[in-house]
Amino acid sequence: MSSKTRLSNNQLASIIDEATIYMCACPAQVAEQILRLREMIRYQADCEAQVGADSKVHKTIAAAGERALAVLEACLDDVLDIEGWDRATLKMPPGLRKRRDEMV
Repeated sequence: MSSKTRLSNNQLASIIDEATIYMCACPAQVAEQILRLREMIRYQADCEAQVGADSKVHKTIAAAGERALAVLEACLDDVLDIEGWDRATLKMPPGLRKRRDEMV
């Protein structure tokens, strides 16, 4: 997996939790897909390490996963900026929370 991940798995979980609390599924969906891609890339690395494994297949899948991961990490970064999330705490901005609360 890329050593340049933008957010840790724990930070992604925080975004998912925060978005779920305020019923804002969009950032959570992107964060969940990032976590799934990271799992897939790790899985491919494990498969590649097995004796007799077809490393070309696993390298191909992992490389595609890395490209998709970079795109989704950039997307989540943009979404957090657009919505004005607090980057230190990974909390939604109060105005967005209020708007979501009023919709319920």
